[in-house]
Amino acid sequence: MYELAKKEYAKYGVDTEAAIAKIKEIPVSIHCWQGDDVIGLDGGGALSGGIQTTGNYPGRARDFVELKADIKKAFELMPGKKRLNLHASYAVLNGDPIDRDRYKPQHFMAWVNFAKELGLDGIDFNPTMFSHKNVKDGLTLSSPDESIRKFWVNHCIACLHIAEYFADEFKSPCLVNIWIPDGFKDVPADRLTPRLRLKASLDEILACGYNKKNVIVAVESKVFGIGVESYTVGSNEFYQNYAAKNDICCLLDNGHYHPLEYVSDKIPALLAFYDTVALHVTRGVRWDSDHVVLFEDELKEIAKEIVRNNATDKVKIGLDYFDASINRLSAWVTGQRAMQKALLYALLTNHEELKKLQDNADFTTLMVKQEEYKTLPFGAVWKEYLRREGLSEDYLTEIKKYEKEVLSKR
Repeated sequence: MYELAKKEYAKYGVDTEAAIAKIKEIPVSIHCWQGDDVIGLDGGGALSGGIQTTGNYPGRARDFVELKADIKKAFELMPGKKRLNLHASYAVLNGDPIDRDRYKPQHFMAWVNFAKELGLDGIDFNPTMFSHKNVKDGLTLSSPDESIRKFWVNHCIACLHIAEYFADEFKSPCLVNIWIPDGFKDVPADRLTPRLRLKASLDEILACGYNKKNVIVAVESKVFGIGVESYTVGSNEFYQNYAAKNDICCLLDNGHYHPLEYVSDKIPALLAFYDTVALHVTRGVRWDSDHVVLFEDELKEIAKEIVRNNATDKVKIGLDYFDASINRLSAWVTGQRAMQKALLYALLTNHEELKKLQDNADFTTLMVKQEEYKTLPFGAVWKEYLRREGLSEDYLTEIKKYEKEVLSKR
């Protein structure tokens, strides 16, 4: 099947061998929080900050040992180069009563050892500014309470230094993504001042003296969340302007926009101005619902924009979803494989030919060619890629076995 597919793609000027070689080198950062419903390890408790995990499928990881075991099993079923994406709430404290504003590299040493054991490409990091007593009146970095604001500023600074540790250990830059839940449920009386406080907080964080070569700071916008439906302090316009003026990175989460706004269109817009663009890839259904990523049209378009703009080194791809209504390992593997499929699908396209057709205004041929690509034997190339990675299409059998032997006993 693969040899036939190889010949068929060659008719379109596509080298399937080159595509398979390339897909192996594009890292995807995989989020740890799918395994435990975003509960974390530091005792933060029930989710807050406009985040909600739905479902009560049995087998949730309840501690570091269980979460490690689940990640290890899931990663074994994923092809390609992988990174681990951690939230600060996954600090391994071992009884240390320290709070988030004083976290240090030592609290993540166990994660570094684990990631090295798995042969991962690196670790990415996120300050955790939700599920904590110091999220006061729904505000963190934009809080009018100076003690609250300072606590979260110190937390972010601590995270930047932890990220330096990750970068040093893996000889690979660490992406630190700052997202805050700040906003108001109903119509605010003042939209500007909270944003000025957020700006001042970010300025203070960036002035801490972190290693800019090893740590890539990103800011992540959102339209709204549960409990902050009317106003979000960290809006798209605020963060894109702030990132541009301060030479940091914008992170695009494709669940954080209006359903008819497409991140696939935003990627090339940012690439015109930024050296680095970060992604949190999810699947929003009607809103930021963080459904498991599937091999759907928008995911394909996101991957196309990364590949056809030669931006596989510029766009940092991370996954961000959490579903507690299904087997959590299946969610991890399904989403990661979907991202890989989309990247491979994009690599199996002669983008230069299509660009020439567009530039020559031959829109008729362009439309026909794009339709033809949809029925080329992509599945045969995907199976060959999996075979070379020592995997098969069937990962569900292995997950069901793990569920029976491990998850069902929790």
